Amino acid sequence: MKKAAIIFSLVFVLLFPPGAGALNLKEYTLDNGLKVLIAEDHKAPTATFQIWYRVGSVDEKIGKTGLSHLLEHMMFKGTAKYGPKTFSQAIQRAGGMDNAFTSREYTGYFELLASDRIGLPIELEADRMRNLILTPEAVLSERDVVMEERRMRYEDDPQNLLHEEVLATAYKDHPYRWPVIGWMSDLKGLDPSDLIAHYKTYYAPNNAVIIVVGDVDSAQVLAGIKESFGKIPRGPEIKEAHAREDAQYGEKRVYVKKEAELPYILLVYKVPDIKDQDGYALDVLAGVLSGGKSSRLYNSLVYEKQIALSAWASYEGLYRDPFLFYAAATASRGKKIEDLEKALLDELEKIKKDPPSEREVQKAKNQIEASFIMEQDSIYMQARTIGSFEMIGGWRLIDKYLEGIRKVTPGDVQRVAAKYLVADRKTTGILIPEGEGKSNGE
Repeated sequence: MKKAAIIFSLVFVLLFPPGAGALNLKEYTLDNGLKVLIAEDHKAPTATFQIWYRVGSVDEKIGKTGLSHLLEHMMFKGTAKYGPKTFSQAIQRAGGMDNAFTSREYTGYFELLASDRIGLPIELEADRMRNLILTPEAVLSERDVVMEERRMRYEDDPQNLLHEEVLATAYKDHPYRWPVIGWMSDLKGLDPSDLIAHYKTYYAPNNAVIIVVGDVDSAQVLAGIKESFGKIPRGPEIKEAHAREDAQYGEKRVYVKKEAELPYILLVYKVPDIKDQDGYALDVLAGVLSGGKSSRLYNSLVYEKQIALSAWASYEGLYRDPFLFYAAATASRGKKIEDLEKALLDELEKIKKDPPSEREVQKAKNQIEASFIMEQDSIYMQARTIGSFEMIGGWRLIDKYLEGIRKVTPGDVQRVAAKYLVADRKTTGILIPEGEGKSNGE
């Protein structure tokens, strides 16, 4: 095992030597504030163009949640120059694909196509940055589509509904407490003028980052971006929102009764984000608990005790502000959720009292690094990684992250478990099956 670990580390260093230059990124900033990041990758004649806007659900206000996600939908409805559905049709005719995503802190749009056609998304994205047609009728029509999406993803999905309720309970002050898709009541009462103002405020060059990865010439791509985006004026100056969550003074609990097949438990603990030194050890802790079938939670709860159908843990650290550590499990048929909760907490207590073995920690670290290496085979994932770190504090954090992971020791893992997996930081959510789907052993 030691020999394999040494070989793995050597391969990793050869592929990704330390230092910001490992990504081979070139960074530019246009006069209007638009940041451009370009990474040439000539393995295949393809390229991805991505534009990330620094706006997500954290930038919304009480009573007006869901604007960022709805605006993502509206971005495909056309401009005066390119009508409805024209954007995606043009990309598809060029042999490419396009899509978008909205998170708590950013909204992104991407195209993946042959590298000799990279000029197409540059032109199209520049046009819809400021020229989107937003009529009240179109906004309300798409609002109805989002409401149906919400019904399917939350109201009709018991575990997702529990996750939503747990976050709403865990956070008192921070806008992390509301869902990216928005509350149904806010969507129902949406004022189209709020969406238009949201667009005009946040969709501007000085609030965006362009990322291009693939078989391109940096100088040519930059020239094309300057030609299409350079003439767009700066938008209003936006002060980055950093909300602060007040201290928690004890465990919080929430119960969701919903038609479901099996009981489910979700524990979330407030933890620092990845920019904090403890973030690396928390990431490795999640791997020790939940890194495959030989990990602690699966081996104990699913394989040995057979009390759970599934069990997992996850550190969610890629956020601007401190977020959460998750631990969850679905009860096996006929098992009581109270017994599953005790078994889950027992596993967390074990790692707080005794450090994991060197082998467990090295395995978790190897999995994290291997996942990163495999992602680099995809130019799309290279760009997504760059964008994700850029949005929370700068793309150069990627190198610090990898270095931090390598330095984690078993003692570090035990220390952060004991420090953060405590009742005063915890919110517990329980899904209680009811109706025809009820199956909890009663």
